Amino acid sequence: MAKGKIVERINKDGSHSWDVIVAYKDNITGKWHHRWKTTDGSRKADTLKTAMLREVDKGDYLKPSKETIANFMQFWIDGYRPNITARSYDRYSGIVKGHIIPSIGKIPLAQLTPQHIQKMYTDKLAAGLSPRSVRYIHVVLHRALQTAIKWHKLTINPADNVDIPKAPHTDMQIWNESEVIQFLETARSTPYHCLFYLAIFSGARRGELLALRWQDVDLTTGQLSISRSVQHVNGEYVFSQPKTEKSRRTFALPKSATLLLKQLREATEHSRSRMGEKVTDTDLIFTHTYDGVPLRPNTVSRAWEHIAKKAEVKVIRFHHARHTHASLMLQQGVPLKVVSERLGHSSISVTADVYAHIIPGMQENAAQRFDDAFTTKYNELVVSRNNSLESR
Repeated sequence: MAKGKIVERINKDGSHSWDVIVAYKDNITGKWHHRWKTTDGSRKADTLKTAMLREVDKGDYLKPSKETIANFMQFWIDGYRPNITARSYDRYSGIVKGHIIPSIGKIPLAQLTPQHIQKMYTDKLAAGLSPRSVRYIHVVLHRALQTAIKWHKLTINPADNVDIPKAPHTDMQIWNESEVIQFLETARSTPYHCLFYLAIFSGARRGELLALRWQDVDLTTGQLSISRSVQHVNGEYVFSQPKTEKSRRTFALPKSATLLLKQLREATEHSRSRMGEKVTDTDLIFTHTYDGVPLRPNTVSRAWEHIAKKAEVKVIRFHHARHTHASLMLQQGVPLKVVSERLGHSSISVTADVYAHIIPGMQENAAQRFDDAFTTKYNELVVSRNNSLESR
């Protein structure tokens, strides 16, 4: 419990001032600390003492620290590593060391203000950094400062009160049915045909597909299980668990995709048998020339773009195969909940937000289908009733 007192002083010029002194005990070290402020009126002193006592008792007051942003950010990023994927850590670390520390690293953490942060963002934009990149910087810094609050190094997050640049809107690039067919026909003669087919017909992410093992697919029932992902970071393949529980999922594959996987399994077994090896359930499905070496994600994406150009369809990113899958399913009337589960979204609202541009058309189609079905049934009823009356 903090204690406070007021001491009246007479200054050299004869004026009076009041010192407000608050003493509080550190719960960790057991040592007593003191705060004091000066004001020019007895009533102001009473009000100030009450406010200072409340601040200390609530834990809103933090003892000033000389720890700099640079020291804190380095300590934070090292400790935060287990919470994110290897690729995210690599990206976060690059932002911390390449942008945040050089810009505001010398400022004491306790003295960081929204103005410091706003100036950093403005300077980054002026130096040619894109609004999207500045937004990434903001995400990392804000998350770090939230941790500083949890660690009782800050009471508020100064990054809450800055204006971040708006990211430019980019339209979702997807293929229609004819473009999908044209692309897959072109890919048929390449080693990537089955992988790209599965990407479009499952909606799984690139890292999820490349991490698939034979034990993750049931070739009898046509069920695919997503339980991990792979990234290529600093020359190494890093396998990790899904970000959320919803990302760990099992769903049905179309018969055509299941058939392609069966054919790939047979081809892989034949290739391995020639080398005196066998295919096991723990082997990766998609590897380099069937030798068990994982495919590099960037190499896969480049092959995707190359085949798209050769097929003379618009070039979309590999990730947009996922959007193509979801969009075509929604357009065909598949319930939003089912699509959300296949994609592994954390909630159905996320799916609704991502594909909001498709839903209005779905609603119109659903209304029209209901109207057509109801009108048909109703007309049949009317005709039946009329026929019954005429027969009388």
